[in-house]
Amino acid sequence: MKQVICINWGTKYGPPFINRLYAMVARNITPPFRFTCFCDNTDGIRPEVDCQPLPEIDYEIPVTRKGIWPKSRLWGATLGDLSGPVLFMDLDVVVTGNLDDFFTYGDPDQVILSRNPAKPFERLGQTSVFRFPVGKLLPLQEQFKANPLAIAEEYGYEQRFVTRNAPGGIDLFPKAWVRHFRYQCVPPFPLNFAFAPRLPKDARIVIFPGGVFPEQAIAGGWLGREGWSLSRHLKNMSNKPHKDGSTWRYLRHWMKPSPWVADAWRE
Repeated sequence: MKQVICINWGTKYGPPFINRLYAMVARNITPPFRFTCFCDNTDGIRPEVDCQPLPEIDYEIPVTRKGIWPKSRLWGATLGDLSGPVLFMDLDVVVTGNLDDFFTYGDPDQVILSRNPAKPFERLGQTSVFRFPVGKLLPLQEQFKANPLAIAEEYGYEQRFVTRNAPGGIDLFPKAWVRHFRYQCVPPFPLNFAFAPRLPKDARIVIFPGGVFPEQAIAGGWLGREGWSLSRHLKNMSNKPHKDGSTWRYLRHWMKPSPWVADAWRE
């Protein structure tokens, strides 16, 4: 049984993201499979999704600007009624190819992460997509709960904490399988003005860390400027948002619409 899991808390994502992720998985996997969402509200979630409560924890999640530390709920000795290897996927990923190999690659008892292209000189995994056996990461949870804020400040991102401390070490999925939208799909400046983001050959999942989500990819423009034309983008260069920083950064923060994201990111 192939087991796919995701986690949802609060209102940032919710049923539309959960339902789309289930649909993308179902279109790109050979049955049988099980799709489980650990969540705090089941309203509006399609009936095919196995909804289970958020795993209980006995520590406070630290509030930081970086890593998504609520994922540490998944590191416990148990995970609902699941057992064995599970493939975790963030709710904002886009599935673009067959997922079967994610369940057979490498050692079933090992923690296997997607690769993080944002840090090419560091062997760093990405937890937007990763596989682990239920209970394997319990030592990480115990280490984390002893001082959550100190761990969060030391490692910055929970994916670095997992990469460095997973029992038995980690493996990485082949880099072609999981691609980073901003780094590996959007053309670099100034080619972003002429060419739309491309889907790399053999990509099976496209991840969206760092402020650009599938909605912006479909509409074009950028976060907060969805659907903007290039001329409008350039005219507003003198009024660029503070988060865009330098003029150079602002010029890079524009893209044409990506029809292939719309084709994949649907129920």
